[in-house]
Formats: sequence, C-alpha cells, structure tokens
Amino acid sequence: MKPALVDGARAWSAAELAAATEAAAGWLRAQGTQVLATLLDNGAAFAVLDDAARAAGVVHVPLPLFFDAAMLGHVLASAGVDTLVAAAPLAARWPGLHWQPLASVAGTLAAARLPALRPTLPAGTAKITYTSGSTGTPKGVCLTAAAMDAVADGLVQALAPLAIERHLAALPYAVLLENVAGLMAPRRQGSTVICLPLAEVGLTGSSSFDPARLHAAVERHEAQSLILLPQMLRAWCGWLAASGRRAPASLRFVAVGGAAVGAPVLQAARALGLPAYEGYGLSEGASVQTLNLPGADCADCADCAGSAGRPLPHARVRVAADGELEVGGPLFAGYVGDAAACHVDWWPTGDLGRVDDAGFVHVVGRKKNLLITGYGRNVSPEWPETALRCQPAVAQAVVLGDGQPALSAVLWPSSPAVDDAQLAAAVAAANASLPDYARVARWTRAADAFDAASGLATANGRPRRDAILARHADALGLGAAPAIATC
Repeated sequence: MKPALVDGARAWSAAELAAATEAAAGWLRAQGTQVLATLLDNGAAFAVLDDAARAAGVVHVPLPLFFDAAMLGHVLASAGVDTLVAAAPLAARWPGLHWQPLASVAGTLAAARLPALRPTLPAGTAKITYTSGSTGTPKGVCLTAAAMDAVADGLVQALAPLAIERHLAALPYAVLLENVAGLMAPRRQGSTVICLPLAEVGLTGSSSFDPARLHAAVERHEAQSLILLPQMLRAWCGWLAASGRRAPASLRFVAVGGAAVGAPVLQAARALGLPAYEGYGLSEGASVQTLNLPGADCADCADCAGSAGRPLPHARVRVAADGELEVGGPLFAGYVGDAAACHVDWWPTGDLGRVDDAGFVHVVGRKKNLLITGYGRNVSPEWPETALRCQPAVAQAVVLGDGQPALSAVLWPSSPAVDDAQLAAAVAAANASLPDYARVARWTRAADAFDAASGLATANGRPRRDAILARHADALGLGAAPAIATC
C-alpha cells in the first residue's frame, strides 16, 4: 500500500497519521487550547497538528518561518494564541517561555502556554492565515473549515484527469497556497504527499532558492506535481538551460502562483519539459480561484499561456465596472480584530484584470499600484515589470512613474556578472513587447536586492514601492520622492 505521507525520515500510512492526529487532538483538549500557533518546518508534525486542531475544534495559526520577531509577536497577540508549538531549535526565539517537550506528535517539538487575551473572531474560524502586505504588518484572514474544504474539493475535481500520485511540497505549509492545494487536496485525492524540510527542496527564508536542490529532490522522490512561485520557476529554467538538462520525466503538473509569471517564461519552461501552468487566488477566497490546466490552454498561444486560467469548480470571477476582479464562492469569515463577519456574495480582490471570451482570467496588476502618467494614460506597473522579469538578465524589477511623462524602472540583475549593457538590452527587449505608453524610458540598477534586509521588500518578498522610489529617485532623475502618508 502506498504511503499517505513521506517526510524524509519515514513514510507514514494513513492509519499512522490518524493515530498521531487522535493523540495530538487529545493533548489539545487536555490543555484547554482554543487557539494554537505552530512554528514548524514542512513535515509530518505540521500535517498532524493541522488535522488535530480541526478535530479538537481549535483555531490553528500557522506561523511563517520568515516572519521576524516583531511580526511573530504581533500575530501571537492579535490572534489570542494560548498554545504555541515550535520545532525545538525554533523555540529559542522565545527564551522567556516555559517550554515542555511534546512527544505525542511527529518530530522533536516543544510546547508553551501563553497568557492570551481572547480576541473576537468570526464565528466558525478554523484557521487564521497571516499575510504581510506592502506595509509589512501581518493581517489575519479568518477561514472556516467549509471554505477550505470547498477549495480542496474543487482542486481535486479539476486535477483528477492528471491522476497525480506523488506531490512534493516546495513551499512552506504556513503559506495557505501549499497548505490547501499541496496538503489538503492531494491527501483527499489519495496521493502521496512528500513534505521534506524546506532546505532539502532548496528554499531558505522567504526568497533564497537553490534550483539544483529542488531538481534533485524531484528526481529522488519521483514527484509528479509541484507548486512554485514565479521567481522559483525562472531560477529553475535558468539552471536547466545553463546545465543543458531537462525537467525530470516524472513531472506532470507544475502550478505557479503568487504573482504574474509571463507567457515567455511559461513557454520557456514547457520547452525544457516543465509542465508549468499559472493560477490565481487570494487568502480571502481560501487560496486558489483559477488555474490553467494541461489541454485547457494553447501551449503556443501567448494569450492563453499568459492567463491565470479559468475559474475552478468552486469559484466564480467577474469584472467590476472599474476593471477590478471580484471573486465569489467560498470566502473568508472576516479579519482578526474585525468582529464583523464577511457576508457578501462577491469579494473585491484589489486586482485589475479581464475575463476573455473563452473564460480565461487575465490579471493586469494591483489597483492601488495603478500609475497615471503625465499624459493621462493608466498603466499597471506589474505589466511592464512582468515583461522585464521575463528577460534572463533581470531578477527583480519595479516600475515607477506616477505623474511623470514616461515610466522609469529600478532593476536588480539576475547575477553580479550582468553588466549595464545587458540590462539595457533587457529593457529594450521588454519594451519591444509593450505599447509606447507602457515602455520604460529610464532605468537604474538597484542599490540593493529587493528583500527585507535592505528594507526594499517585506518579509515575504513584496517590493516596498515607496522605499524603492525614495532610494532611487535621484538616480532616475525624479528628484526628491514625494511624501507618502502612512497609517
């Protein structure tokens, strides 16, 4: 009988996972736990505690490993966490707590009780996922079990023709996308879930990735499906091309989400044997709303390949009068700190986009990032940014130009060996695919990488556009950056 889960140390049968879950649920009940937070690497322990929290009627708050101390403290306080479970080495982040060994679940874990306040959470909250936006302050999205189940079931239905039997987790389980689409859905389908420590699949922190490690893990475990972020796909494609390799033959499906990918990258990936397909979703919709699938798009058609696919069976998508995408179907229950539950049929995503005649959803960019040029043209910066990131020389790009006669860009090269001439050629190539009003007229090499250490990105890698503008305004000839109000 094939295992239900493989964590690198051992293979777990469904019965063994069920027994561990029952023991962990009993421990949670005995503790009187109401809100459980976990700080764990990928592995069986996360799966067991995730199931145990649901069985015990406990709210689960997965903590991303890349959150800093201030963000973790905010989450614990705002969610009213009363029980904290961490991998033993990670417990050192809270030396003032009284830690006890926890032997009732997989792995070497430690548990601590917290004197938590009781926040008002929306009725039915089963999980709180925290996302760090452009301000870096985590925002708690409250999800019901029914909403997550509906998304998982929709994915199972959509992916059934692929008959995937082995899914490898390449993203942290604390990220909702992998939690729902990479843990819940494959297990419901009867697939074996391979959940190795993140370092074994090449992922360190929020943005450090080694494609060679991921490639080796896929080959070693004969993985058939993965979920990747766009920058991971680009890095893997670059490594394959540079090494003269092709993707492992076992792969049947690689879902890509989290940001726009770009048709050229997807087509390059498929040429290398990576069956990459873009999806789209948001935490308020309990993860995934749309997904491109093999056979559903035209592999040679940039318009289809560059879309986020059609809505999955559980989801609905429409476009508001101002171009904002709205989603329907299973939605979140509300936010932490906001007692008002979410009782709406359609949720505004904050993303601009369109739905074509064939039903494919195209995401243009964030509504709040919309630039209005000095000539009155509306440009979503994500559009030229995606074109720039499709160039091999460019790893990161941020496009600016609100109120300016032309757009400017700040570029971080894909390697230190990339010189300014290569960046200039990349800008020219990207511009060739864009209309004149969306082309980049001026650019500069970034002073630092866009990451949390430089202050140019949030902990989960989202660029801080105001900080990037302030740091590079003089180099772009924009003068002093305008003051930006914060709340």
